[in-house]
Amino acid sequence: MHYQNWGPQEITAPVRSELPEVPVERGMVLEDAQSGWVGAVTRVEKSGGMHVVALEDRRGKSRSFRLGFGFLLEGQPIRLVPPAPRQAAPVAAGRTASGSVRVAGQRAQVAKANRIWVEGKHDAELVEKVWGDDLRVEGIVVEPLHGIDDLAGAVAAFSPGPGRRLGVLVDHLVPDSKESRIAAAVMDSPGAAGNVLIVGHPYVDVWQAIRPAVLGIEQWPVVPRGQDWKTGILTAFGWPHSTKEDIGLGWQRLLGAVRSYADLEASLLGRVEEVIDFLTVP
Repeated sequence: MHYQNWGPQEITAPVRSELPEVPVERGMVLEDAQSGWVGAVTRVEKSGGMHVVALEDRRGKSRSFRLGFGFLLEGQPIRLVPPAPRQAAPVAAGRTASGSVRVAGQRAQVAKANRIWVEGKHDAELVEKVWGDDLRVEGIVVEPLHGIDDLAGAVAAFSPGPGRRLGVLVDHLVPDSKESRIAAAVMDSPGAAGNVLIVGHPYVDVWQAIRPAVLGIEQWPVVPRGQDWKTGILTAFGWPHSTKEDIGLGWQRLLGAVRSYADLEASLLGRVEEVIDFLTVP
């Protein structure tokens, strides 16, 4: 008898060498051995330094579990591991994600006074993912505004002028909209002419600037008037949508599909390039 084996044991962590390692996949039906919860994989995310998988049961309820030991696949115990890294879409050698020529050996520049303002965190993350390399070379920082209702006050506080230019990217900037009226008022303010550029795209939210084909759909879902747009989109996709965390995780899935400028709509590409040119041309 091996007395050293006495004492508490982790029954959900069998000997690692005896269990097959199975990469998690969307749609895979798993059972959590400890709780008996059975469900299909709807998403896998990295949270707090660990991978978490969400299992949705036949009633539509979802629970999250940490990847690793303690799962049954077709009745057999396995070690559930993260999915294989997705191969990035090929980018031409010597090119950045924006399609610009990559500057070899160039260090990031110290941030200049010029700024790009976008409406929110998601806008900033998308711009950074595609144009981040270019902006670091130019020393330009992207900052989220969290809405433009007080854009006039923010611009006044920024004090634009020669050598201190400001480019603003606005969602849903279409004629006769609230956004267009705010932009017009700002451009009439002192110091704005020649030092501030406000451009926008026609989409309700920057999410729509991702080409539908990149997400495997023909077009973006139509959200009924009066319903929160992001919640409606996630509902249409069949993704969790009840909490702010669900919204954030949904956006990360969408952002993960973007590999280069080719995955974005031309109406956004042109506006961002226009702002960068405005801020970098003497």
